[in-house]
Amino acid sequence: MSSPSATLTVWASAWLAGSAAPDDVLDALGPWAEAHDVLAADHEIAAVTDLPAPGSSVSSVAFLLAALRRAAPRGQARLVLPAPGDIRGLPGPGLFSREATAAGEGVLFVEAGLGVVPTPVADGVLRWTVYSVTEPGPPPEFVALSQAERDLRDQVRQSASILTSLGVARHRPGVREEIAAALRARPTSLWPAGMPGQALRVLQHADEVEAILAAASVDEPGGALSASAANARREALRPIETAVRVARRAAVAEAVRVLAASPLV
Repeated sequence: MSSPSATLTVWASAWLAGSAAPDDVLDALGPWAEAHDVLAADHEIAAVTDLPAPGSSVSSVAFLLAALRRAAPRGQARLVLPAPGDIRGLPGPGLFSREATAAGEGVLFVEAGLGVVPTPVADGVLRWTVYSVTEPGPPPEFVALSQAERDLRDQVRQSASILTSLGVARHRPGVREEIAAALRARPTSLWPAGMPGQALRVLQHADEVEAILAAASVDEPGGALSASAANARREALRPIETAVRVARRAAVAEAVRVLAASPLV
């Protein structure tokens, strides 16, 4: 899975639909950090959700799930993966949008009027801060999963060709091992029963492409790029970075749709 926010989006939606138990959600988040805590962004949202306010002792994801159930018993989650110049899916200006953009991820619970953003606060500790989102903004852009998958593959081919023509994609010893190691270092994901196979495939492909992007962004030893070449490389990689985000959002949205449509109870 691409991020803790993607994990929470899928599992919280499954739980709200009756397709998962609270302990399943907690177990799925485990690979992302040894401990997860929850805090309201301010005293107003603390009063609404019954979650701890800033300065209080933190709560747990179990209490976050309970707050979501009270606010919207049959709600669903939406993954946001904002980046500079790409804020699709955000509800509009506000504290949640600002913090999600800074983190590069977040989860929006439109029906509950809440958004959460994960932030590492200590070694092995991930904090989920809960924000009020009173205006959900426009409906999220719909991208068919099959289209997102094709676009990702096309961008990989186009970017590889551009990087080669720029002379910044030369082979360097050990690059394949570097990519493989990056993939092995990713947390092992747990999935709800009924997770769509195509969504799993697209998420795995997105992870692989992201590892390749990381390798392509590293200069060859002793071969620092000129400023113009480095800028050309960034511009060549930008479309594929966008395609990775679009593919992940589409895969998670499809998983949420399927899981919400087929509850166990």
